[in-house]
Amino acid sequence: MTRAAGLERLAAFLDGAGADYAAARNTDRGPEKHPTTSALSPYLRRRLLTEAEVADAALAAFGEEGAEKFVTEVFWRTYFKGHLETHPEAWTGYLSEVEAQRQRLKAEPGLRRTYEAAVEGRTGIEGFDDWARELVATGWLHNHARMWFASIWIFSLRLPWPLGAAFFLEHLRDGDPASNTLSWRWVAGLHTRGKHYVARADNIRRYTEGRFDPTGLDEYPDALEEQRPPREEKLGPADTPPTGEVALLLHLDDLHPESLPLDGAKVRRVGGLVAHAPGAAEQVRAADEAAMADGLGRAAAHFGCEVAPSIGPDWTGGLPVVTAWAPVGPSADALPEGCLRVRRAWDEAAWPLSTRGFFKLRSGIPRLLSER
Repeated sequence: MTRAAGLERLAAFLDGAGADYAAARNTDRGPEKHPTTSALSPYLRRRLLTEAEVADAALAAFGEEGAEKFVTEVFWRTYFKGHLETHPEAWTGYLSEVEAQRQRLKAEPGLRRTYEAAVEGRTGIEGFDDWARELVATGWLHNHARMWFASIWIFSLRLPWPLGAAFFLEHLRDGDPASNTLSWRWVAGLHTRGKHYVARADNIRRYTEGRFDPTGLDEYPDALEEQRPPREEKLGPADTPPTGEVALLLHLDDLHPESLPLDGAKVRRVGGLVAHAPGAAEQVRAADEAAMADGLGRAAAHFGCEVAPSIGPDWTGGLPVVTAWAPVGPSADALPEGCLRVRRAWDEAAWPLSTRGFFKLRSGIPRLLSER
């Protein structure tokens, strides 16, 4: 999991599936076939590649019209981060509900049996079981398969959505707190209240090119409801880095230190904070560690400074600590007190448009791209 690997993946996409992305992106041909999507999300999730450079590369390759659908999908990731940043209760509520539902698993044998069959791929539902095993084995699922899986989990198996979201976050190599939590809420009908996503057999059959044809799905369920949706909170201001010498703290939400807006700050020491997703599987933890090692190595070379072997009490050498803004999630929860947090222009411009539905941000994409 390195920036170099991400750039190779981007080049392969631009030379291959990118040209047919708008037409083919919903088709899941299986793990043994060439992907119909970019498969860049593990690199974007850790910002080994930035959203801006990926969007720029697509626009340069395909033009504004040809790249429109792909660039819009890149902005979906930005939207989810901005929305969770201004609705942090969606994250804290999810964490609390996961724990509550795990207590139910201990107390309710029937629920536990259904849950275990789901995560082990033993439900008997064609496609769903295959995706469960594929996720655990590879750490990856096609985006359309993720939607089908979540819908079947919630509406056909009647399992609590937070447990499904936790299962994804534990195993996905691109597991992002914002995209994962809010996507599961969207499928359930909670993110956009009353508008849920329903997996239907004919849709699965069509977009898996006949590989799967499940039976027994509940294709006409009601959306889930909640007593009170997460409250909107004002987006906090970013910090201005000092003009003198600083220590730079990297974290898993932003591993492209070369392009951070550090103004006149002079980086003299670099450290890394690795905060894994709760319950992260070994392959996810390994990807996190590899990505951090890559980020630290590039930071040391770029700034010509040393890397602290650990971020103990004295790692800064007495210098003020600057870090990229960590959006709501494990990295933000683990940041030491006193860090000065800088925010990229991409997020500064897009997050204020992400407080409600996606349409407001989507309509602003041409302006956001032109004003950078």
